[in-house]
Amino acid sequence: MKKLYLSDSDRKIGGVCGGIGEYFDKDPTLIRIIFILLVLFSFGFGILAYLAMWLIVPKKPKEIIIND
Repeated sequence: MKKLYLSDSDRKIGGVCGGIGEYFDKDPTLIRIIFILLVLFSFGFGILAYLAMWLIVPKKPKEIIIND
């Protein structure tokens, strides 16, 4: 099962757009452009949506490698 996480590798501010890009297998730059358009045309709702996702979406758990 695929889960949505904040991106560790492709982040500019909080990793939200990078995480969405990884989840949907799309370019995070495209997601960032959509968020910018959402901010411009929704009277700031995009900023609230981004902040809410930054708080709600979990960080990716660290992988533990055990050498036997």
